[in-house]
Amino acid sequence: MEFQDVVRHRHMVRTFTSEPVPQASVDRILGNAVRGPSAGFSQGQAFLVLSGGDLPKFWAVASEAVSASAQTAPLLIVPMSSKRVYLDRYAQPDKGWTDRDEARWPVPFWHIDTGMAALLILLTVVDEGLGAVYFGIVPEAVPEFRAAFGVPDDYEPIGAIAIGYDAEPAPRDLRSRRRSSGEMIRFGRW
Repeated sequence: MEFQDVVRHRHMVRTFTSEPVPQASVDRILGNAVRGPSAGFSQGQAFLVLSGGDLPKFWAVASEAVSASAQTAPLLIVPMSSKRVYLDRYAQPDKGWTDRDEARWPVPFWHIDTGMAALLILLTVVDEGLGAVYFGIVPEAVPEFRAAFGVPDDYEPIGAIAIGYDAEPAPRDLRSRRRSSGEMIRFGRW
């Protein structure tokens, strides 16, 4: 698919068929996810991939933020960020921030870079002919999620992505709700 077609066709899919995602697609999705930008080449992202028998365990602790129809997806990827990895990387001699002070960061790049990896997942899903929905894991569910899947405390789930074949009746027409580029883009000054 041409890149502009991928971007134009990307939308959140909330209903899936039960058909499994081919392993080649999973490999390509994850291969692209790890190619995202990473401040200082810190690579402080991790991806928990869930399918089959792992899915009911996930939904038992983290279903609150997404519709029941999305819970039919045969594949789930939880992108996670690690602030520690970034602070450690920037304390190395070539970066020179030996104090590991996170106040030096204008924004939390560990979350931003992981968000970019999530977007690469969403775009690759479209290119693979699949659908996906990104959703949050409510804060109250994170400790139980960590315990259920052995996630270390220094990795923060930034959300989750349910992936599968689109079973929605027809794409929704959101043109009337989409803000114009003139409302969102400024040139030179606000």
